[in-house]
Amino acid sequence: MKILHNFLGILCGFALMIILLITSIEAVTYWTPGYYEKEYAKYGVLNDVHMEMDDLLDVTDEMMAYLRGNREDLHVPTIVNGQPREFFNDREIAHMEDVRGLFVGGLLLRRISIGLIVACVALLVALKADIRRVLPKMICAGSALFFAILAVLAGIISTDFNKYFIIFHHIFFNNDLWMLNPDTDLLINIVPEPFFMDTAARIAATYGVSVLAVFAICLIILYYRKK
Repeated sequence: MKILHNFLGILCGFALMIILLITSIEAVTYWTPGYYEKEYAKYGVLNDVHMEMDDLLDVTDEMMAYLRGNREDLHVPTIVNGQPREFFNDREIAHMEDVRGLFVGGLLLRRISIGLIVACVALLVALKADIRRVLPKMICAGSALFFAILAVLAGIISTDFNKYFIIFHHIFFNNDLWMLNPDTDLLINIVPEPFFMDTAARIAATYGVSVLAVFAICLIILYYRKK
């Protein structure tokens, strides 16, 4: 029975790490005030797309709303080089449909993970497990294992970001729509590779802090329980 208790606790830890990872991505890409404006200015994006900052930020808001399913399409009119036009062309729209699938899938995975934690805790209660001992201890163990796997992957990716960025696209996309042309596709110009690197680093930092907070809370609970 103890093995089952520990297994359920580790499952909670894994599910919690998935929740924190997806939430960290959401926090950086949706909840960080001024993030896109700062990145656009940093990499001279306005000169590449020949747009005013307010217009580009409006396009960005519509794009991010689309990615999480809050907008039906990506037909976004704007001003480019002083002329009215739609920002996204057909190829970009088709690619962003694939990207939206990843975003929406991630949000669904988070909801499933929350449900898994609720189910595991309910089962532990039904099995009359010592919740205050099992959960903090096994969440630490499961979280440490999950975080270690991610840390190894992050270390590998950091050796050649461009190489693994391409591998990522080959894994998650079954077409070449992600291979955009900066001469014809504005999307690739507003999210250059350094932008992705900055975003990945910020997500990693946010996630790391949240994981450390979970560890601290679990250790405090175990400490006071022992006392």
